[in-house]
Amino acid sequence: MGVSKQQAIENRHAIVAAAEKLFRERGVDAVGLAELMKAAGFTQGGFYNHFKSKDALVAAVMDKAMEDGGDAFASMIEAARSADADPVREQIQWYLSPEHRANIDAGCPLSGFVGDARRLSEAARNAYAGGLAGNFEQFARVIAETHGSKEGSRKKAITLFSQMVGTLLLSRAVTDIDPALADEILDEGRQHLLTVVDAQPGVRSRGRSRRG
Repeated sequence: MGVSKQQAIENRHAIVAAAEKLFRERGVDAVGLAELMKAAGFTQGGFYNHFKSKDALVAAVMDKAMEDGGDAFASMIEAARSADADPVREQIQWYLSPEHRANIDAGCPLSGFVGDARRLSEAARNAYAGGLAGNFEQFARVIAETHGSKEGSRKKAITLFSQMVGTLLLSRAVTDIDPALADEILDEGRQHLLTVVDAQPGVRSRGRSRRG
């Protein structure tokens, strides 16, 4: 008996979800088709019913991850505004938190896939680059709206986000072997960026996070 169109769509989604989790945990090159299909609950033979190649799957994973990451960022911004908190500070607080550091499976995909990105297919690299550019645009708008000026907002967005990613990755790299150093990297990076944001002209004191 054949698989319905709706079931085929659901199966494809399951494969993409399983692949994303494994790719984030282990890296794209370290995960084989047999392993990821087993994780999705299917046999390896069914893979080519959904994708022409592993590269096609990786591109689909990257598309989904970038879209989900953008949606999560937008939701966080709205939540901060609803709480009358500064969304820029909230983003820094969350991004450089122990919880996000530990959430490799579902954290920010831009940091999650940064190590793999340059080795991926052109389609996957384009998806990653598009997600990164979209993040900068979104972050720049938030900075401009929150701090009352568009001037330099894109440069600030690129600088802040790049420092956030670097801090997170260094902390993750040593968290198992040297937890104290990992925490120090995370804490110092977070406090430095919060200080930088607070020192910028136009920051609304009423919008500052009560956690900072």
